[in-house]
Amino acid sequence: RAVESTGSTNSDLIAQADELPDFAVLTAGEQVSGRGRSGRSWEAPAGTSMMASVLLRPVAVPPTQFSWLPLIAGLSLANAVSSFGGSTRAMVKWPNDVLIGDLKVAGVLSEALPDFSGVVIGTGLNVFQTREQLPVDTATSLALAGINVPSIDAMLAEYLKQLRKNYEEFIACGGELAGTDLLQSIKNACTTIGRPVRAIMPGDKELVGEAIDIDDLGRIVIAHDGKHTPVSVGDIVHLRHN
Repeated sequence: RAVESTGSTNSDLIAQADELPDFAVLTAGEQVSGRGRSGRSWEAPAGTSMMASVLLRPVAVPPTQFSWLPLIAGLSLANAVSSFGGSTRAMVKWPNDVLIGDLKVAGVLSEALPDFSGVVIGTGLNVFQTREQLPVDTATSLALAGINVPSIDAMLAEYLKQLRKNYEEFIACGGELAGTDLLQSIKNACTTIGRPVRAIMPGDKELVGEAIDIDDLGRIVIAHDGKHTPVSVGDIVHLRHN
């Protein structure tokens, strides 16, 4: 379903989830109360961004495996952008921000349904923004990156095609990604691996080291002080190489 304007496509889908099938999609030309991760606001001028939410209700997969879905959405969005990008490859900053170079072009917000029967995956992709329309210097848009897409609808169609393929693989393996091609694809698309990082975790705890892997539970593994620590929740800051 497409609407011209709404507060938040995620909130709308969560409210309507009981009446909707698996892989129901809501897209909007404008969001006036969009949300990012950690409660941040997310807004963009009307007609400049791809804003869409997808309801995923994988009945054969236990809710303990739903934490893979944000990473799968990030992979799908990066692959969709790259399909229009020619030699320009979009990459994923763990767990699900999409970057072109070191600049953020998209974010993903995943929210569990109240009864934990599924997850709503919201995406906001900067498509046509000018430099002046972007909120921070660390953001970019497809237009600024020289990636030409015919329309926001064309971008959405490619993202949903990629997401459907990866989602079906996720269901086929029962959400157990260890040893799968899907996990390898997630790792290959993750620009965080191999970089020095700062992990900012709940309780104002910080961990500085090198991101070396994504483990079989979807956690980013950080090497520091002679140890390997998996991180499941937190903001990851990419640091410059020395």
